[in-house]
Parts: sequence; C-alpha cells; structure tokens
Amino acid sequence: MDPSVDHRHDEQPRKRLFIGLLSVACAGVLGGAFLLWWVPSFGLNRIHPLLPILFGTALAAISLLIVSGLGLLILTLLTGRDLFFSQRLRGVVIKYLFPAIIGLGRLAGIDRDTLQQSFIALNNQLVRAKRLRVSASQALILLPHCIQLFDCAIKITGDVDKCVRCGQCGISDLAELARNRGIAIAVATGGTLARKLIVEKRPRFILAVACERDLTSGIRDAYPLPVIGILNRRPHGPCFNTSIVLEEITRALDEHVTGATSAKPEIARP
Repeated sequence: MDPSVDHRHDEQPRKRLFIGLLSVACAGVLGGAFLLWWVPSFGLNRIHPLLPILFGTALAAISLLIVSGLGLLILTLLTGRDLFFSQRLRGVVIKYLFPAIIGLGRLAGIDRDTLQQSFIALNNQLVRAKRLRVSASQALILLPHCIQLFDCAIKITGDVDKCVRCGQCGISDLAELARNRGIAIAVATGGTLARKLIVEKRPRFILAVACERDLTSGIRDAYPLPVIGILNRRPHGPCFNTSIVLEEITRALDEHVTGATSAKPEIARP
C-alpha cells in the first residue's frame, strides 16, 4: 500500500454509507409518524374532533426535532464544519444512532465490519469538525498489541519504551514519533486496560489504532473524550502482525496536537 496516498479519502464511501442510512432513518421516522397519526385518528375523532389535530401536532413536533437533528448531522458530515451542537450530536450518534444503524444495516444485509468502519469515519469527521488542538502533554496514543511482531522476545505491553527500535514492526516508528513529539504512548491489550490508562493519564485527546470492533467499542467507552480512530492494516489476518501507515498517524497528530518537541514523553503504564 502506497503510504503517500491520503487515506482520509478511504473514509468518504464509509461516511456516505452512514449518511445514506441516516436518510433512510429520516424517511422511516416521517413514515412512522404519519402511520401513528393516521391509524389512531379514526378512533380519536370519535372521542373528540380536536384530538387527531392535537395528536398530529405533537407527533409532527417530535418528528421535526428528530429529522432536524439528523439533518444537522448530515450537514456536519458534508461540510466538515463545526455546526451547532456537534458535540451533542456526537453523543447522540454514539449512544443511540449507532445501535439503531447497526440494526438497520443488518436488515439491509450490510456487513458489520462495513457498518463499524462507517461509524468510525463518522466519529472522526465529528471530532475533526471541532478543530480541537491540545498540547502534547494532553494527548495519548493507544495501540493494539498485535502491531508488535508476534515472535518478538521483548514484550512492550505496559512499557513501549522497552522497544529496541529494530524496525521489524510498527512499534519502532510509533515509539520514536511519540518520543520526538513528547506524547504519551501505550499498548492496550483490551478495553479494561485501555479504560485504566485513560483514567490514569486523563488526556484531552486520544489517537487510537485498532481493528473495527475494538475502535468502535473504544470510541463509545471513551466518550465524551474526543477519539480519532485509525484502522490497522491486516495483511496476515486479524490480531497477528498487523501494521499501520505512519503518515495517517502523523497527519492526525498534526491536526490536533500542538508543537512537536524532542522531550521524552511520559510512557503510559497500566
């Protein structure tokens, strides 16, 4: 894979998938609201002629609120700008829309990994829209253990600084990048350890590398902390000698972390 390629373009189809599903959800909300009004209105009309109007007004207000929120989310994705309530929108996406979209996607026969990729791309877009900038001491890079060479005799889980920089896996470049920029870096073997590291380090920005499943759960667990998720590359299959495109990591850090430094970072330890 050519590392010079701007891999953010890879997110465009995934974002479009989520936008498409959101549009279907908008249509479903409007259609469902109409049915909820139309079917009971015959019985309500027998009770009082104003009841169908009142009930329809309440349903229309709720539907308008939902559709407006979804429309604002779509506009944020399309423009890449921090429109109103983007932080709250991200919370709504993470807590409520993602499970609903997963269910809708399954009904449409869409692969779960594809849906998770779409969610990660959507989350990244909303985080970028905030134009967040933090100092190096307030950032944390979280990595999966599978980036390290499987048969490496030096296990760096818990202390990335043990890496001897042999260059046979991505840990060497990532550890050097973190050291040069003064950013804490850690390898998390699971969600529990990742949460522990986040609580101890208390970052204001997290750059996480992992597979679709781990990134999705990690983004949801870390909310409201802003997380940029970057998918690892799996030429040998999942969870075994995975790799990264260093330019993706560097680009995300350039966007959100201020000032490179040659100071050695605090290595986050569990």
